Amino acid sequence: MTDPFTGDRADSELLDEREVKEPRKYKVLLHNDDYTTMDFVVEILIRVFRKSEAQATAIMLSVHNQGYGICGLYTAEVAETKVDLVHRLAKSAGFPLKCSMEGE
Repeated sequence: MTDPFTGDRADSELLDEREVKEPRKYKVLLHNDDYTTMDFVVEILIRVFRKSEAQATAIMLSVHNQGYGICGLYTAEVAETKVDLVHRLAKSAGFPLKCSMEGE
C-alpha cells in the first residue's frame, strides 16, 4: 500500500517472492520392535496419520521388513505432535512402539 503523504510503498510490498521460504519438513518414522502388534501399527497409521487401510498396511510391512517406515512429511510442530501422540497411544495400549522424526 502506498503512503498517501509520501508516495512510499509499504514494506510488505517490497518483499521479493524469493525471500519467502517454505518451512523445513520432517519425516515421521515408526520403528520395528518385537512386541507391538501389526494390527496396532495399522491402527496408529489410520488414526494418527490419516492413511487408508492399504497405505497403512504397506507402511506397516515396511516397518516389519526394513525396521522402519515413513509415515509422512510434516512441519516441525506437526511432526512433534504426531510423535508425541503415537507414544501416548502406544503407552496406554501397553506397547513400546517407537516413533521419531528426522529432517528431510
